[in-house]
Amino acid sequence: MDKVSSHDGRQARLGGAVYILPNLITTGNLFFGFFSIIKSMSGQFGWASVAILLASVFDVLDGRVARLTKGTSEFGVQYDSLCDCVSFGVAPAFLMYQYGLLELGRIGWVACFMFMACGALRLARFNVLSSIGKASGDFTGLPIPMAAITVASFVSLMVDLDQRHAMGMLADNSFVRILLDTDMRKLFMVGLSPILALLMVSNIIYKSHKVLRLGSVRSFQLLVILVILMSIVAYAPEMVGFGLIFFYVLSGPLAWAFGWTKLTNEDEIFAESSLDEEP
Repeated sequence: MDKVSSHDGRQARLGGAVYILPNLITTGNLFFGFFSIIKSMSGQFGWASVAILLASVFDVLDGRVARLTKGTSEFGVQYDSLCDCVSFGVAPAFLMYQYGLLELGRIGWVACFMFMACGALRLARFNVLSSIGKASGDFTGLPIPMAAITVASFVSLMVDLDQRHAMGMLADNSFVRILLDTDMRKLFMVGLSPILALLMVSNIIYKSHKVLRLGSVRSFQLLVILVILMSIVAYAPEMVGFGLIFFYVLSGPLAWAFGWTKLTNEDEIFAESSLDEEP
């Protein structure tokens, strides 16, 4: 009884701090999303991309902190989704538009709007599935942070290539010329945007890091693998980062095409809400 009482006393002393800390971290997510939009407006696309990546870090941290402190709340869930819509929906759409799709006129802004709208739909579907207990385990559709990171990592890679080219650090060959061609970049982004949008609202299964099983890997072996991965990423962070995230984007459709996974059923998201029923 004494132990229980002391635990309850600590919880009482912490009070609202348990709930404030995860929401404060979520606000960091929102800040970097807004910061990315500001940097996109000023043409600093490298910083805009980094800001989206930092927003994703805060998005991971807020959930972890909420679970560790047992400070999860319905307010936090809704606030997190609203912040995600800005950081991973509006910010990457704005980045794509300002970076290369602005010159395409209507096609450009429609492609960006499609990305943003499908991102909002993805978040709404995830919230409903979470409320009915069907969002645990793997993801249904491409998670919106991963779609945003795909856009950010591509722009970051292109900015890095431009800087290397200006410093004379790139070989002059046909492949490099294709990468430096602004028209090819615009064509890639105008195709990438609707593809990512459709993957977000699709019923394709994407693996979650939560279901990874590393228990069979020995600690020393895992350490060696992590060191090798860190070395590879450190050698060419922009290229390796984009390659890894693009592989994850393709993993869902490829697993479905080869019959390794099946499409999920989402009819439950349009079930009648109890709020609409007569009291």
